[in-house]
Amino acid sequence: MRAHLARFDPVLVQAVIAGALSFSHLHDLAEAAGQGGWKAWAYPVSVDLLLVAAWRRMREQQRAGQPAGGPRLWFLIALAASLGANVATAGLLDLEHVPAPLRVVVAGWPAVAFFGGTLLAHAPRPAAVRTNPIPEPPTPDPPAAVAVDDESGPVSSPPQLPAAEASEKSTPAPVPVSPLPPALVERVQSLAAEYRASTGRAADADTVRTRLGLPASMTPSVAAHL
Repeated sequence: MRAHLARFDPVLVQAVIAGALSFSHLHDLAEAAGQGGWKAWAYPVSVDLLLVAAWRRMREQQRAGQPAGGPRLWFLIALAASLGANVATAGLLDLEHVPAPLRVVVAGWPAVAFFGGTLLAHAPRPAAVRTNPIPEPPTPDPPAAVAVDDESGPVSSPPQLPAAEASEKSTPAPVPVSPLPPALVERVQSLAAEYRASTGRAADADTVRTRLGLPASMTPSVAAHL
């Protein structure tokens, strides 16, 4: 339970508290300005939705590298409406006798919010950044086995390598044999003799090399002294 509570985000909790208080203040101001019943509850929803929509559109355009003047303007308008309601209900305004200009502002807010929401909803979305794909290297055409000359008629074939050069290329190069120091040669022969005495068979180079702890590349050198 303690680990579950530790995962709560304090910033999210603070945002929920601030949103609830602002919602309540907007409701109280709308009700004091003559918007009773369900209309008083619709005002804070309208302000908060416009605030969130303008913020999201502003962030989208900023990430795409486009100017965000329009969404920023509607964000400031919604923020001013929310902040004004918080200040007005803090005891600076007599909610029993709301001034006429404020009643006009509250009554005209739905049209303002509808206009701003429509502009935000129907504004063109920022274009996604397109990355140019890496072109694949062209596949070379296979060489033609036979080329025919239509005019003269002779058939030309690709040049053939001499038999001596072909055999030299096909024969693998011999593996160079590294010389062993005399002490190691004696040890190789001694292990080979012990192996023959114990098993009755000649020792192979891999067995002797493994017992000496030599790398696999030393197998030809060990075999040369058996």
